[in-house]
Amino acid sequence: MAVVVDTNVISFLFKRDSRAKLYDSHLRSVTKLILFMTLAELHKWTLQNNWGNRRKNDLEKYVSNKYGVIYSDEKLCKIWAKIRSEAHKKGRPLDVADAWIASTALLFDIPLVTHNSRDFINVTDLKIISEEQN
Repeated sequence: MAVVVDTNVISFLFKRDSRAKLYDSHLRSVTKLILFMTLAELHKWTLQNNWGNRRKNDLEKYVSNKYGVIYSDEKLCKIWAKIRSEAHKKGRPLDVADAWIASTALLFDIPLVTHNSRDFINVTDLKIISEEQN
């Protein structure tokens, strides 16, 4: 089995945030995938927070050892366009990055593990795993 992991959950895990424990059972013994967009968000995060080279390298090693990275292709782009269009038509716009992440889960027909389920609630057929407390 495989799952797509949202940026916020990776953040919890990497930083050893107490919320990471909420996702241990969901991420044990599965293939963990992230999208190029998540990788870009993580790199942006290191720049915005003025991380030094050692900490940046630690993050890069962490990601490369734990996650498979999915890059875009035409099929993924079509799914992205469809869910963004549907969200717009429903009057509930979906963030560009969130749409890429959701598209990946839909492409592979696997769950998305996120701590922000409300960001994805209107994506048709998306399987969401979340331990967020509302």
